[in-house]
Amino acid sequence: MHTVAVAESSHEIVVERSRFVCTLYRVGSDAEARERIGAHRRAYWGASHHCTAYVLDEGRIARSNDDGEPAGTAGAPMLEVLRGRDLTEVLAVVTRYFGGVKLGAGGLVRAYGSAVSAAVEAAGTVVVAVWPRLSVRVAYGLAGSIEGLLRLREDVRLVEVAFGPAVVFDLACADAELLVGWLASQTAGAAEVEPAGSLRVEL
Repeated sequence: MHTVAVAESSHEIVVERSRFVCTLYRVGSDAEARERIGAHRRAYWGASHHCTAYVLDEGRIARSNDDGEPAGTAGAPMLEVLRGRDLTEVLAVVTRYFGGVKLGAGGLVRAYGSAVSAAVEAAGTVVVAVWPRLSVRVAYGLAGSIEGLLRLREDVRLVEVAFGPAVVFDLACADAELLVGWLASQTAGAAEVEPAGSLRVEL
């Protein structure tokens, strides 16, 4: 399980008259992250720097950029915050408006890291897990009671209900083996269950 920022948001800190505005974006790929960065630069073209860091694929992909700040003083500390909080699918862009006072390497590291940390604190986080996804087929006579029970379970996320010759529930669950056993007991073995991949679920 990993955590992601709850929602896209911005948060500002001021250090020695320089404004550091950290914007958090939810992203799912390198291409989306690059697109977001480009759009952000165009929207805030008057800023001194747009330093970036992002983490994807449950931490397996991580990128950062100092955008003209001294090497290692911006992107790296930003990325360290994201990794330290076990965040994934998150892009942080810190836009700096220079206030006339040079901060030095140590000051920049602290400022950029603090900007991301404060933004994450302000946004809050949510835990994300990858649950197995199942397709459950039941007769119409059982569908109403099964749907009601499924919706009461905290370990099940009902994605879709399809009506045809039978009723098919597209769902994700925390423990597939446990749920299959429960369905068998509730339907006297009449439920037909097939694996249908996996689904990212916010807990």
